[in-house]
Amino acid sequence: MRDNLTPLFTEFTCGSLKLANRFVMSPMTRQFSPNGVPGDDVASYYARRAKAKVGLIITEGVGIDHPSAIGEGTMGEKNIPVLHGNAALSGWRTAVEKVHAAGGKIIPQLWHMGGIRQEATAPHPEAKSMRPDEMSEAEIAETISGFVRSAVNAKAVGFDGVALHGAHGYLIDAFLWAGTNQRDDKWGGDLPRRARFACEIVKAIRTEVGPDFPILFRISQWKLQDYEARLADKPEELKIITDILSDAGVDIFDVSTRIFSDPVFEGSEMGLAGWIRKLSGKPTMTVGGIGFDKELAESFSQPTAAVDNLDEVVRRFEAEEFDLVTVGRALLMDAEWVMKVESGIDFESFDLTAYSRLD
Repeated sequence: MRDNLTPLFTEFTCGSLKLANRFVMSPMTRQFSPNGVPGDDVASYYARRAKAKVGLIITEGVGIDHPSAIGEGTMGEKNIPVLHGNAALSGWRTAVEKVHAAGGKIIPQLWHMGGIRQEATAPHPEAKSMRPDEMSEAEIAETISGFVRSAVNAKAVGFDGVALHGAHGYLIDAFLWAGTNQRDDKWGGDLPRRARFACEIVKAIRTEVGPDFPILFRISQWKLQDYEARLADKPEELKIITDILSDAGVDIFDVSTRIFSDPVFEGSEMGLAGWIRKLSGKPTMTVGGIGFDKELAESFSQPTAAVDNLDEVVRRFEAEEFDLVTVGRALLMDAEWVMKVESGIDFESFDLTAYSRLD
């Protein structure tokens, strides 16, 4: 291992979460859970990465206990796991046990697709998709309760924390973003009111899971429906959001960007993870283009070569821009990617067929 990579192999602790190193597997939709139930193949998929020294695994997005949480979206999603019902919970318990036996930690990403879910799609085609401007007070309350029930289930089956998908235009982010939240009541308008939905979810989960069970929150500027979207145009706006979420009980921000090193505000080279860490005082996770020369969307249409850009990762890590390094595509196609980093073995080029396999 190169000497300068040593910082990425140091331990990390947050509440009850103790990690052996700074590498995290990013949540990536896999579509291998028929009827929402993860089987032994899903459990083994995660366990292989834990055995190969991935410090923390964040699962694919998992549908919360709400009828319209999941369905087909922009990628034609099917066979998405859920975190309610005896069969699904039993499947997740097996996955957690296998990951723990392999020496890893695992956290589920709780997901509500919101308006990105196509109407009349399984598993509950009768349920209407949720959009901020159309939701009643009762629907908002029930959706929050669905997040809470699934978070409680996550703790009950042995997960090491819980992550909320608050990015990419899905329901929580749809409330945060002015482009999809045109309400003028207590759930919309200025930034504090647009952040209320996310805040109430976090607060309600914190009440039920206790003070030491880590809550992660994925946040982004970009949206699936608009890659150029901006959640915040200046640091002061971003601080309003992160302060509200931090006060509500978020422990770690999972900061999603297309390229981890891209600057976010004029006058600074610092990426979004760095800004959120600086403004919130909370640990952050960086993601985007680590290990490859193309960002995610481009890799679907252009040849994508493996690159070793870890020197820049370490430079920014030591500048205290982030605490954890989240890797997606590289770990999707190569369970032993972290071990190769440690051993100095060359990485594999991107293989698009990895999305259709559960290696």
